[in-house]
Amino acid sequence: MPSGLLNLNKPSGITSRQAVDVVQRLARPAKAGHAGTLDPLAAGVLVVCVGAATRLIEYVQRMPKGYCATFLLGRQSPTEDIEGEVTELPNPPVPTLDQLVAASRRFVGRIQQRPPAFSALKVEGRRAYQLARRGDKLELQARPIEIHRIEVKRYEYPELVLEVECGSGTYIRSLGRDLAESLGTAAVMSALVRTFIGGFRLDEATDPRQLTRKNWQSRLYPPLRAVEHLPRVQLSAEEVVRIRNGLTIERRAEGFRVQGSEAEENRPLAASPASPRPSPLSPRPFGAASPAHSPLSPLPLGEGQGEGVEIAEFAAVDPAGQLVGILVPLGPGQLRPLRNLPP
Repeated sequence: MPSGLLNLNKPSGITSRQAVDVVQRLARPAKAGHAGTLDPLAAGVLVVCVGAATRLIEYVQRMPKGYCATFLLGRQSPTEDIEGEVTELPNPPVPTLDQLVAASRRFVGRIQQRPPAFSALKVEGRRAYQLARRGDKLELQARPIEIHRIEVKRYEYPELVLEVECGSGTYIRSLGRDLAESLGTAAVMSALVRTFIGGFRLDEATDPRQLTRKNWQSRLYPPLRAVEHLPRVQLSAEEVVRIRNGLTIERRAEGFRVQGSEAEENRPLAASPASPRPSPLSPRPFGAASPAHSPLSPLPLGEGQGEGVEIAEFAAVDPAGQLVGILVPLGPGQLRPLRNLPP
């Protein structure tokens, strides 16, 4: 049964679920699910996990994300975008470019953000947008998010274009709302494109309408791409058997070593050797953070094995370089499987 990840370029005007349904019809009976919703208004990178790789969705969701967002200042709507009823403010202030740039810098870092009422968050077991549509007044609790960078790309009032790099859980329309409010005005989002999720880039993404029964599997990336940010450990054939049976393995005295991210391990399964994808450690938009450990450095796995921060999760690969599962430490000298992938 096929297993891997598809980097889709979701068109504006369809839901993320509709994009996944295209894949699901082709992959059946394998399961398919996306790693991070895009609203119907939004377009861009949507990573769809297929088969056993659906067990790795949360790892893709953790990856940094990039967006190009367009806002209209001096306007507001209940949905915080043009999908809702847009009203113009009477005589709103018109910020200067310098004011917008200065204000945007105050939103970089770890901040609190109040999610929009029209969102998929659950409130007492119901989706917030369902409650908002029936007229309930919602004031969702602010929660911490991480904004790595904001850049003003274009500004010609009322239109403002921002490029944003952020962590998971960020609502870009709410970021525009808060930026405008900090300058005494309002904003609605009129367009949004997700430009990357981790190493999955827009310029490598496939329009789901171009997928067919003949070509879709050639666009699959191996499951290892979902955990390329984790340190990697090479297992012996015997250790692979133990891990797949849910058993622990002993830590070797010299410790595990992270394996290199070879191009042939990370390109689409049907790609030719002449055209490897860019390395996951190559520069990303706005300089996304590199992994905490060098691809070839020993890992600090316990007492007597060097100093450093204990690593919580490892991507375990078999002798052929295929992902076997995710391992976590279990007391001194042992690792156990957190989740397995079938062969």
